[in-house]
Amino acid sequence: MDTSRFVVISGCSGGGKSTLLIELDRRGYATVEEPGRRVVKEEMLGEGLALPWVDEIAFARRTIALALADRATATRVAGWVFFDRGLIDAAAALQHLTGEPTLATVGQVHRYHPRAFLAPPWSEIYVTDPERRHGLDAAIAEYQRLLDVYSSLGYEVTILPKVGVHERADLILRALAE
Repeated sequence: MDTSRFVVISGCSGGGKSTLLIELDRRGYATVEEPGRRVVKEEMLGEGLALPWVDEIAFARRTIALALADRATATRVAGWVFFDRGLIDAAAALQHLTGEPTLATVGQVHRYHPRAFLAPPWSEIYVTDPERRHGLDAAIAEYQRLLDVYSSLGYEVTILPKVGVHERADLILRALAE
C-alpha cells in the first residue's frame, strides 16, 4: 500500500492545524479530521471515560484505533490525503504515558509522506474549548515531544510559519510538488 500520498499535519494544539485542513478541503483535497477531537466528542456524548482529562491512556488507545481506521479508509481515496494529526501523534502519547514501545511498531509500519508539517506554538491564536482543556504550557510540551518523535522516525520536518492559512496551504502544496 502506497501511503506516500498521506500527509500529516501535526504540532502544537491550537497552532492552526484544523483551520489549515479546512482550507485544504476547500481547495478540493481529501482531509481527515483529528482523531483525538472526534474521540472527545464521542465520549462527551456518552459515559465520558476515554477523555484526556479522565483516562489519558484509554483516550490514547481509542485515538490509535480511530487513526488506524482513518488510514484504511484513506486508501480508497485518490490523490493527496491530509491528516490533522494521526497515528504517530496517538502512538507518541501512549508511549509517553505508559512507556510501551508503541512507536517502534506504529512509527515504522504505518508511514506517511516523508515530509511532516508541524504547526509551532502560537500563543496569539491559542484558545481552550470544551474539547481542548489543557493550557498552552502542556501544548508546548506536547509539541516538543512530537518534534523529537517525527525527527527520530526519519521524517523531514517542516515547521509551518506563523502566517495566514492561505499562505500555509500554498507552502505545503509547493513543498509537496518539489
